[in-house]
Amino acid sequence: MKDIKTIMGLIIATVGLLAFTNGGQYETLKIGEKATLLDYEMKSTSGESMSLNQLKKVNGTLVIFSCNTCPFVIAWEGRYPEIANMANENQIGFALINSNEAKRNSEDSMEEMIAHAKVKGYSNIPYLVDQRSKLANAFGAKSTPHVFLFDKDWKLVYEGAIDDNHKDAEGVTKKYLENALQNLAKGEEINPKNTNALGCSIKRSAG
Repeated sequence: MKDIKTIMGLIIATVGLLAFTNGGQYETLKIGEKATLLDYEMKSTSGESMSLNQLKKVNGTLVIFSCNTCPFVIAWEGRYPEIANMANENQIGFALINSNEAKRNSEDSMEEMIAHAKVKGYSNIPYLVDQRSKLANAFGAKSTPHVFLFDKDWKLVYEGAIDDNHKDAEGVTKKYLENALQNLAKGEEINPKNTNALGCSIKRSAG
C-alpha cells in the first residue's frame, strides 16, 4: 500500500510540474489589471451560452479554470460546491472554465463535461467550454485549477490557489480563496493577493 501511495505521489508531483511547461507565452494577469473578453460567450454543460458579464454579480466574479481529469482538480473539486455557495452568499458570480482544447475530442469533450458535472454535483455551478483556450490565453491561466477573482469593476483582486492543501480538506490551514471572497464582499484588504496555482497544465491546442 505504501508503495502505491509513493508512486501516486510521484505521478501527481510530475503532473504538477507540467503546469508550468505549457502556456508560458501567455502572461498572467496582474493584481489590479482588468479582465477582458467580458462578452465572449461560452457554452455551458446546461446547454446555455453565457459570458462573464452575464455571470457577474454585485460584488464581482470568480473564475476557476478546471477540467475533468487532472489529479489536482479531482483532489480539490469536492470543495467547489462550498465555494459556489460562499460566492453566492457574498453576491459574487462564479463559473468553472474548461480550456483544455487539445483534449476536446476526448476527456474534456462537452459530453464528458456534462457527465462529470452530474457526478460531481455542479448543479448550481456553470461549467463552460473555452473554445481554442481564448479566455485562458487572455487571463494567462496556467493550470487546472487556477483561480481568478475580480471585483465589481473587473479588476483582479486575487489570483492563484484555492487553499494550501489539495490533498486533505480537513488539513487546510490557509483558506486563500474563502478569505478573499469574504474580504472582497466586505470591502476589506485581501492578503495574500497571489499564491502558487499548483495543478496540471492547461492543454492548449498546438494549432
